[in-house]
Amino acid sequence: MDSDLVTIGNIGPATARALTAAGVADAASLRRIGAHEAYRALLVAGGRPHFIGYYVLHMALQGRPWNDCRGEEKVALRRRFDSLVAEMKGVSRSEIDAALDQIGLRRG
Repeated sequence: MDSDLVTIGNIGPATARALTAAGVADAASLRRIGAHEAYRALLVAGGRPHFIGYYVLHMALQGRPWNDCRGEEKVALRRRFDSLVAEMKGVSRSEIDAALDQIGLRRG
């Protein structure tokens, strides 16, 4: 199944496949939930945390080149990323399912 996720700059076929597998099926869904929650979905789906992937999603949704993230903005995103990764380490499967339900990503 082809996804329109690749129409968003910085998102290639591999990232689009990973997002789709994580329940973020299209560009509209990604824009609706935002980069932070989409990255959460990637982690829930078993993706390994990687800061560059996290900020690339943020830049993508802002229509900016992936390497445009610098300075205080990058520091702030790193804090959010580290917090998300730490949060996900202590989350049970039922809490993950509840969170996915809340943002409309869990498949029935």
